[in-house]
Amino acid sequence: MKLGIQIVLWIASVFFAYKIYDSINGPIKFNQTKNERYAKVIDRLKDIRKSQIAHKDVKGVFSNNFDSLVKFVDEGYFTLIEKRDSSYMEYDRTYRIDMLREVIVIDTLGTVSVKDSLFKNSTRYQDMAYIPIDGVRDSVFTINAEVINKNGYKVPVFEVKVSKSVILFDQDADLVQQENETVSVDGVNGPAIVLGSLSNVSTNGNWPTIFDAKQE
Repeated sequence: MKLGIQIVLWIASVFFAYKIYDSINGPIKFNQTKNERYAKVIDRLKDIRKSQIAHKDVKGVFSNNFDSLVKFVDEGYFTLIEKRDSSYMEYDRTYRIDMLREVIVIDTLGTVSVKDSLFKNSTRYQDMAYIPIDGVRDSVFTINAEVINKNGYKVPVFEVKVSKSVILFDQDADLVQQENETVSVDGVNGPAIVLGSLSNVSTNGNWPTIFDAKQE
């Protein structure tokens, strides 16, 4: 009887020791996994951002789907121009003084491939629609683009996002829920990682600068 009680107590002590260890180590491992996955996702969003900015520079609007965005990178060209100041002084008969006539001459120098300019020899842009996390690589970012009225001006905007629940699909549900409710200057706030905005003129993401520093 005494031996049986000792065995039960030993098993219980091991169980509770493990639970204590897990309660401490679990969040640590979660944060490590979270930050590693966020870094991969954010790096891909940065590729999307520079592709979208190039698309707007050439076409005047952002792309609202990844097929057209990838095709643009594959086939698009930047026009290289040079601006020359050819301003000169001219006598003004009304004011009876020499006045500056501002003239800017724009010369077209040629073109350069968008693909070569942005990605050099890399083909990673071909996969920029997909979430770069093992287990959800078939899942894609949500992308939208619109032209909104901002202070009387028509302004192109875009937004790309992915739910944190997709990125952290295999993690502890309670920790994921806590992460979805994050409100912090050094965290990714809200339930999704978001690039751009459909209501404001922005090409920024909702991640902290630490993820930009990591890439550098």
